[in-house]
Amino acid sequence: MRNGFPYARPGQAIGLFGGSFDPPHEGHVQASLAAMTAFGLDRMWWLVTPGNPLKPHGPAPLEWRLEAARAMVDHPRVAITDLEARLETRATADTLARLVALYPGVRFVWVMGADNLAQFHRWKDWRYIMETVPVGVVARPGDRARALRSVTARAYRAYRLDGQARHLLGRAVAPAWCFVNMPMVDLSSTEIRARGGWSAPDEGRGKP
Repeated sequence: MRNGFPYARPGQAIGLFGGSFDPPHEGHVQASLAAMTAFGLDRMWWLVTPGNPLKPHGPAPLEWRLEAARAMVDHPRVAITDLEARLETRATADTLARLVALYPGVRFVWVMGADNLAQFHRWKDWRYIMETVPVGVVARPGDRARALRSVTARAYRAYRLDGQARHLLGRAVAPAWCFVNMPMVDLSSTEIRARGGWSAPDEGRGKP
């Protein structure tokens, strides 16, 4: 890291794994490592967002989530970042525009879960995202049907890489996307919060 920005060389394939991570859990780690292998990525950057514009209430304070993520992830090729806070962006499209300008020649790949693919068309400038960087979608077995019937999957069906070619995604030219099933830990941040396994100061959360 230099001034809070991770280092990347031109030509490297860097996965961008964005989310609230409220809290981070082993499912996030497992998905990150599996995606690096599946999509032929050199590194993975977690983009721990200051806030998700699609969620009505704010997450726990950013520093809490960054600290928890860094305590959980111990891998030389995974970086935990607060890039969106540093770039003062919230929407993925805006973040990508800034990163592409800041890291010329780096091959970024957006990595997300199947639940995000299902509602991806609601994201700001979703077509810009699909046409700017390749997109890797990871899913637990059983999450497939709704995601593959989504607006985005149908709109870009001609650009989907076959699962056997998934390792080429990191060097693909957008638009390109790939959907892979992976056995993953059955955890969600929502369930952890509901069980009372994660708490943060009230002032860090949005109010109903």
